[in-house]
Amino acid sequence: MSAATKAIEAGHIWTFPGGIHPPERKELSNQTSIAPLPLAKDYYLPLKQHSGAPGELLVQVGDQVKAGQALTQIGANNGLPVHAPTSGTITAIGPGIIAHPSGLADTVITITADGNDEHIALEPLADYTQISRADLLERIKDAGIAGLGGAGFPTAQKLALQRPLDYLIINGVECEPYISADDRLMREHAQTIIDGTEILLHIAGCKKALIAIEANKPEAIAAFEGLLDKHPQLALRVVPVKYPSGGEKQLIQLLTGRQVPSRGLPIDVGLVMQNVGTAFAVAQAVLQGKPLIERVVTVTGENVEKPGNYWVRLGTPVAYLLEQCGFKPEPDQRVIMGGPMMGFTLADLSVPVVKITNCILVPSSQELAPAQDEMACIRCGACADVCPAQLLPQQLQWLAKAKDYDGLDQQNLFDCIECGACAYVCPSEIPLVHYYRKAKAEVRNIAREKAKAEVARERFEARQERLEREKQERLERHRKAAEARKKAQAEAVAQGGDNPQDAVQAAIARAKARKAAQAAAAQQQNKEGDDA
Repeated sequence: MSAATKAIEAGHIWTFPGGIHPPERKELSNQTSIAPLPLAKDYYLPLKQHSGAPGELLVQVGDQVKAGQALTQIGANNGLPVHAPTSGTITAIGPGIIAHPSGLADTVITITADGNDEHIALEPLADYTQISRADLLERIKDAGIAGLGGAGFPTAQKLALQRPLDYLIINGVECEPYISADDRLMREHAQTIIDGTEILLHIAGCKKALIAIEANKPEAIAAFEGLLDKHPQLALRVVPVKYPSGGEKQLIQLLTGRQVPSRGLPIDVGLVMQNVGTAFAVAQAVLQGKPLIERVVTVTGENVEKPGNYWVRLGTPVAYLLEQCGFKPEPDQRVIMGGPMMGFTLADLSVPVVKITNCILVPSSQELAPAQDEMACIRCGACADVCPAQLLPQQLQWLAKAKDYDGLDQQNLFDCIECGACAYVCPSEIPLVHYYRKAKAEVRNIAREKAKAEVARERFEARQERLEREKQERLERHRKAAEARKKAQAEAVAQGGDNPQDAVQAAIARAKARKAAQAAAAQQQNKEGDDA
């Protein structure tokens, strides 16, 4: 065992560069148990709620559905399915606003609830160790499980990567201010999270898991400490309170001292990470057969009467969720999906809760000051000091404004995790993350256009090659046919048959004779005309 591995096993905690300590404000929502939410009248389910392609539609307008019924299937593009959150009728399928910083529209299925909340029959699995790894991955995929920590990467796809793993890391850090969804889930459902972790270990073929929790969650830590004695392959790691300790690369560095390379993945350094919410969903999918139709959402901020955590069905409109929590909007009220550091302001409250929605924040203007006008950069360097990815935020901003995409690539723009630490400390109120998100979107669009152009070019070249190949094949067939014909004629002549060439020569002679006769007749007519 190497010295580094011995340190990991001993529970050593490393550190990462940068980081900040914003006010936590988690006490607003973490004091009460997770509560259920009454059924809404309508649910809006975007087909795409994860990283990757959407699934293919299985329903049409007018269909009756039950809770848990698949509305889409995986399809050719390996998309994740979405499921009906309750029973009711499909009343629309078409464009709708989705929860995205840009306010983009996408295909959305609308379900009008019938109020009965009938569920499909579930298929529990008594012993998951008795079925193959591939079948377990298929079960997780069919349940529509994507990473619930925010990235939304399909869980089965991440687990399917085939490389030796040293550790599975379960991320329960939840370092973003205000959000306490994972905290309450760990306090109340630690055993289910442990069950999900055991399943993930089994699928990943990994022997050890590290469950990471930030030190400001003593109740969650105590909940796991009371259970881990029966699970020797699981180890608890308490990490210091520092934002963004819950970032994937930052947490890996904290727990193992290893650094994920630029443009690399945790699996490149022998690790894989899942969120505690994902582990919980995996346990439900595998052991109970339950698809992902609801999740824990923190509703918090001073402008809501009942802040707390709620079991929210996917597709629930944010407006309905806030209404149930006693929303008291003020003039120019901001509603933020996510936390104050990485979240984005919603332009329309009809957007639904989706798989990656962990928080709805409705702050008063006193607790979270509105964004001020952007001022000129004074080159203080504070943004670079706090960047956990060791980037140069100021330089990235200039390059983004100049649309210098090559320069942004050289400065590793996509290593930015958009934690917002740079903008938080900027004395000039520059919304740095806004520039990075916009630049990333533009780079992705350019890449997509390049890919489309490349595909079009390859198709054109392939067509030209096909046409040229067919032409050459046609010429070759004609050449061979001519040779065969000549050969057959030669053989026929040799055997005493008529020579086709003689017939040709005879035809030519007849044509010449006919032409000469016509010329002589014309000359004779001209002569008779002169004599007359």
